[in-house]
Amino acid sequence: MNRVLAWLTSRFQQPAQVVVLGFGLAITAGTALLALPAATTSGEPAGLVDALFTATSAVCVTGLAVVDTASHWSVFGELVIAGLVQVGGLGIMTMATVFTLLVSGRLGLRAKIVAQAETKALSASDIRHVIRKVVLFTLLCESVAAVVLTGRFMIAYGEPFGRALYLGGFHAVASFNNAGFALWPDSLMRFVTDPWICLTVAFACIVGGLGFPVVFELARTWRHPHKWSVLTRITLGVTVTLLVLGTLVFLMTEWRNPGTLGALDEPDKLLAAFFTAVMPRSAGFNTLDVSAMYPSSWLLTDLLMFIGGGSGGTAGGIKVTTAGLLAFVVWAELRGESRVNVGHRRLPDTNQRQAVTVTALGVGLVGVATYVLLALTPHSLDQVMLEVVSAFSTAGLSTGITADVGTAGHLLLVMLMFVGRIGPLTLGSALALNRRARHYELPEERVIVG
Repeated sequence: MNRVLAWLTSRFQQPAQVVVLGFGLAITAGTALLALPAATTSGEPAGLVDALFTATSAVCVTGLAVVDTASHWSVFGELVIAGLVQVGGLGIMTMATVFTLLVSGRLGLRAKIVAQAETKALSASDIRHVIRKVVLFTLLCESVAAVVLTGRFMIAYGEPFGRALYLGGFHAVASFNNAGFALWPDSLMRFVTDPWICLTVAFACIVGGLGFPVVFELARTWRHPHKWSVLTRITLGVTVTLLVLGTLVFLMTEWRNPGTLGALDEPDKLLAAFFTAVMPRSAGFNTLDVSAMYPSSWLLTDLLMFIGGGSGGTAGGIKVTTAGLLAFVVWAELRGESRVNVGHRRLPDTNQRQAVTVTALGVGLVGVATYVLLALTPHSLDQVMLEVVSAFSTAGLSTGITADVGTAGHLLLVMLMFVGRIGPLTLGSALALNRRARHYELPEERVIVG
């Protein structure tokens, strides 16, 4: 593993290139495994596009599916999917770093930088300690969720221990990694009134989507909010705001919809609305029929999915930190301030440019992909946009058209999931083989904006 990592880092000079290659290799390996006859319940090899789509969806922790996970894939296939989800959630280079440490106990500077690019650690010097904490924290959270879900499946639904453990473990991994793969054709709709299932899955998704830097900082300083970094403040502030607003808007919009909340009583409506507000963070499970929602709820879902979760976590989207930074930039501009300040800290210009770049690339990619998919399929704009945003944000929610967009549409969604997981800025950096330094400055000239 040391030699492999050394070869990768010597062959590809920028860490982002290694990350892209790592995810690509994982998808290739997953596709090969899912194409085996043993991976399907019928014993027939899966189609190449189906295997590629499912492997990409798993590695990119999305949850979109062209075939029913429970009925199409065998136990071996489901275990492959769970393994790919775990690998994709932790990150290919994180896993490679862990294996390297286990084998040799040493980690070179270039490998540290590569792992830093994947885990979003702020310092390469302590990456070894960070990686250990990431793995241990992931396993702890998944174990807690698995225990709760296993017990619930046994006690409330009469599942034997072995089956309950399998269901609990699979959905714990999918939940924490914000993947959205479920072993029932209706996702989790049958558990819409079960708070044990819904809240366990929801909180696992939230914790996994906050981002490891934020979680570790909260573990150290949760009693002293005044010590929180700008990253933690923005992540928590935007996350709580989106969850509260999302829950309230879904409640108001779908309250009387007979296909969603209309048939539930008040406490169950609140539970279902909260779960529905959590899932667009990038989780992908659903307890309500997404196809039965009003178009206004689809639009809200699009917005929540596009923003996604926290940086350095398992969620996708442009990230809540990006959205929060843009909000502060707009606020500073409206007030006529020359600097962007968050609390008692000033945001550097590089952060502002990165936020604008990630958002602009995301909007552009979603716009172009929506146009192309509209041209390829007969589905409505609302349905197509939700599908595209879901793939780009690795959310996994769908109105049910995933299997009906054709081979070209499936390949387009595969590309969106890959770019969405890697990140537009990371992918752009990986494609830039050389950094160009400008050794002079041009005269400044202002233009009219707006």
